[in-house]
Amino acid sequence: MKTRTTAAIVFCALALVAGSHAQQAAPLAPPRAGFSFPQKQTLIYTVDWRVFPAGTAVLHFEATGDQERLTANADTIGAINLLFHVGDRFQSTFDREKGCTYEFDKQTVEGRRQVNSTLRLDYAQGKSILDEKNLVTGQTKHVEAPVQACLTDLLTGVYYASSQPMEVGKTFVIPVVDALHTVPVTMKVEGHEEIKTTLGAFKTLRVQPTADAGVVKNRGNIWIWYTDDERHLPVQMRARLFWGTITFRLTANENK
Repeated sequence: MKTRTTAAIVFCALALVAGSHAQQAAPLAPPRAGFSFPQKQTLIYTVDWRVFPAGTAVLHFEATGDQERLTANADTIGAINLLFHVGDRFQSTFDREKGCTYEFDKQTVEGRRQVNSTLRLDYAQGKSILDEKNLVTGQTKHVEAPVQACLTDLLTGVYYASSQPMEVGKTFVIPVVDALHTVPVTMKVEGHEEIKTTLGAFKTLRVQPTADAGVVKNRGNIWIWYTDDERHLPVQMRARLFWGTITFRLTANENK
């Protein structure tokens, strides 16, 4: 498995469609009327690569005043862990009312690669600030760039989409920022589909995120299945790439 790819798919399906060049993107749309992010919630996913168990993904939502904190852990298991070890930690802090990301932290251990980074979005000053350290080489990086108002990050974007209206045949756009680049990601609601997991059968809306530029452009596709109800809970995600298909399915949903 390729460096950086496993964790990106597990936690940041939108990361794979984010381009390497900044683009103009409209500000993030606020959550739909009546929607609220969970006060406390833990989501657990199993991850498969082709037909092999590949890992687990655990996400936790925690409300703190007017902010929401989303943390995520990704770990490989079994034979995949012996071939290519991944142990990634992500944390995003964003505005509960507007959705704007304030800070996005990543601690990545992927094979021999170990990098910690913090991306801060200062909307008052109109800039994003990236601090990064390679724990293997000791190299550090500090970069600042202009930023437009109200953006989401790679981790939050997948779940922030739940706050938007979804109707078959319609699309909506999410401006996603990572490493100082902003890309408008189009979320197309393709159709209805029943998805079965260990938690039962779910009526879902199949959504495909796409972008005009990105590392999987012309090399693969990504789909996210959200429950067809007020929650729009992502119960399954799939990335079909040139080197194989990764699928992760929701196996636990706990209010704690």
